[in-house]
Amino acid sequence: MAKRDYYETLGVSKGASADEIKKAYRTKAKELHPDRNSDNPNAEAQFKEANEAYDVLKDAEKKAAYDRFGHAAFDGGMGGQRRPGGPGAGPGQGDFASAFSDVFEDLFGDFMGGQQGRGGGRARATRGADLRYNMRISLEEAYSGQQKSINVPTAVKCGKCNGKGTEGASEPATCPTCSGMGKVRAQQGFFTVERTCPTCSGAGQIIKNPCNVCHGVGRVEKERQLSVNIPAGVETGTRIRLSGEGEAGLRGGPTGDLYIFIEVADHPIFQRDEANLYCSVPVSMTAAALGGEVEVPTIDGGRSRVKVPAGSQTGRQMRLRGKGMPALRGGGTGDMMIELAVETPVNLTSRQKELLREFERVDADNNPQGDSFFRKVKGFWDGMTQ
Repeated sequence: MAKRDYYETLGVSKGASADEIKKAYRTKAKELHPDRNSDNPNAEAQFKEANEAYDVLKDAEKKAAYDRFGHAAFDGGMGGQRRPGGPGAGPGQGDFASAFSDVFEDLFGDFMGGQQGRGGGRARATRGADLRYNMRISLEEAYSGQQKSINVPTAVKCGKCNGKGTEGASEPATCPTCSGMGKVRAQQGFFTVERTCPTCSGAGQIIKNPCNVCHGVGRVEKERQLSVNIPAGVETGTRIRLSGEGEAGLRGGPTGDLYIFIEVADHPIFQRDEANLYCSVPVSMTAAALGGEVEVPTIDGGRSRVKVPAGSQTGRQMRLRGKGMPALRGGGTGDMMIELAVETPVNLTSRQKELLREFERVDADNNPQGDSFFRKVKGFWDGMTQ
């Protein structure tokens, strides 16, 4: 069977640049890789065909010979003498691993979900972990805002070695196993497999003379005292981020962040709904019937007098504007809602009972809610009997 044209195999024109050829090969390699085509029995052969085409077209000398003589340039019939890697050497005899390694980083970066170590070079420093601190505050503190001090156990950069992990003026040495790459490659049949270096665990460096304080880690455990600004209006679930106050990074990496999670404690008097406050205020039966005034507290520590209209019932609400919570990051202040709870007197004296019985005898049409309710009950019962 005649071989396919190499340009056709990669899907590029004859005048394609080296970058265009590499890009086309990368696309083909991803598309045809056997790991992605387990249900295609021809995938391996097509993958090898693409590698063969790229092995020729990426090499300027081989490409020139192919452009002039086609596949015959590599069948030994051109009168030239074969030499490894030269025009006389067939592409099937070339180094497949060499061709594939040109795009190995890009290809396997996609397969493995990352691009660690792209471009060769030393392993990158590791960013320190973020920390979480749960803070419980009172409703009064949430109203006014606070400056609070907290103690946070964390890992900080070792002061003796300045985070290097080495003793004295010595520097970390390049790992001899991976040559500073932090990873090693091994050929397993048709595939090249990349693994984390077992000697340096991916760091790319080894410490021969570790610091006697941090023992080569570059950081030590320490409790830090921090000052945290709690803005007015915070509520349960508010998150405050302190940049750079988390754990120190490894090998000179950046420090993580500290997140303060706020929980506002329940209040014995006020209930909160976003920026509004609710306060249930008991009133006597006579004050609710005749009207009057009641003094109520406010969250700022003040007092307000509220008029109770005559004939007020339990559950009646009155609004105190601007006496609620401040909205976080501006936006005004909420209101405070006063909800009346009419109290029934208890432990009555004989005289009080006598007066109430007298009141009951002369009471007529003074219970609108009760009259309405019992009319509905009567209608319900009449409907059931019918």
